[in-house]
Amino acid sequence: MLKSELIHPTILQVLGASGHGSGILIADGNYPFITRANPAATRVYLNFMPGLLTATDVLKGLVTAIPIEAAHVMTPADGSDQAIFSEFRQLLPGLDLQKMGRFEFYDMARGSDVSLVIATGEQRIYANILLTIGVVPPPAP
Repeated sequence: MLKSELIHPTILQVLGASGHGSGILIADGNYPFITRANPAATRVYLNFMPGLLTATDVLKGLVTAIPIEAAHVMTPADGSDQAIFSEFRQLLPGLDLQKMGRFEFYDMARGSDVSLVIATGEQRIYANILLTIGVVPPPAP
């Protein structure tokens, strides 16, 4: 029995096996999970129904479990901010969102460092975020 906020067994297993620099993709319901993510990454399908679970629901759980040193987001060709970006920023205080074009984002998500791909029921477009796991500093003496 776990007391932490994040309790999904597969996600916890992959996070435990991942390390500094590993990537975690949280993707919306339109994302091409099979063709545009690292084929060796573990896939977790949380897209039970449209709107359940959202990208921000998943991010809320992840921020309680891992240090995050970088976050990349997919933008449309004009590079504009999407409404969900403000929610990402609220959940990742002090961290700048690094904007990437669609195909550049796809290329990064196919990288060998991506260890976990989480499919969500998020209906907003461009609601994809690629997190880079940071380090856990040693305790102070």
